[in-house]
Amino acid sequence: MDLWEGGARDSEHEVEGRSMPPRSNPTARQARLGTELRKLREAAGMSAREAGAMLGGGAAQISHIEAGRWGVSEDRVRRLASMYKCGNEALIDALCAMTREHRGQHWWDEYRGILSPGFLDISELEHHARALRLFQTTYVPGIFQTAEYARALFGGSIPSLPDEQLNARVEHRVRRRWIYEREQPPETVAIVHEAALRMRYGSRTVQQRQLRFLSEVAEWPTVTLRVIPFDMDNLIGTVQSMLYAEGPVPELDTVQVDNAFRGTFVSADALLSMYRSMFDVLVSSALSVKESQEFLHRAVQEM
Repeated sequence: MDLWEGGARDSEHEVEGRSMPPRSNPTARQARLGTELRKLREAAGMSAREAGAMLGGGAAQISHIEAGRWGVSEDRVRRLASMYKCGNEALIDALCAMTREHRGQHWWDEYRGILSPGFLDISELEHHARALRLFQTTYVPGIFQTAEYARALFGGSIPSLPDEQLNARVEHRVRRRWIYEREQPPETVAIVHEAALRMRYGSRTVQQRQLRFLSEVAEWPTVTLRVIPFDMDNLIGTVQSMLYAEGPVPELDTVQVDNAFRGTFVSADALLSMYRSMFDVLVSSALSVKESQEFLHRAVQEM
């Protein structure tokens, strides 16, 4: 999940700026804004050509906006929502807030052109999340990894990473924890399988220090850590490592899941519902908070 992106204000890159080239690589959040506008249009039973005509353009204009290739202003989002007869004011306000974001605004933009876009997308997702639900089976959740643990993970890449790339990945991973230093950190429930606690990355010392730090994380006010031990019965076999990020409104919830080479972002309503149900099952299968803390302390001693 964690192994894994706008010059002028992007919101101005719309029909008035059509001479500007489309974004070649929109961020996951820019693409999500377009996706939500497409959902509203389809719910209204309106074609892209009809919507484009009402804006004074055409189907291509709507297609670029919905694909995240063109930015869109707050005024235009409100016009589109009105055209689509959307009465969900909370959703509209949240989409308008997205139009006011631009590249160069946040810390992860320092890594643009250095790290793969997926790294920046995960930072962006966590930054904007109201709450996080994490599940990991084979390693400690990325946002809670120590620098030396992350270095051991990335250092095992095949082929080996150049030093500059390795250092940037480690630094970026550690900086993701800044969200817990905010005035209102995201409420987080992290479920970690025992396998992630027992596997040694780097060395016994690296793993032990990581577990000690995870014990500290479990004491943070907005973090709840739960452990699923090897001997737990009835663990569902279809579950996979995931990060469920709750948006400002339920319609903007997002799940990031692992595959072999990168993370995939999921926002379809039916799939979001499925992942919520999966996470509820995981919670019911995990040890209690107190039992999990005791388990983690024992794991440190046994390492």
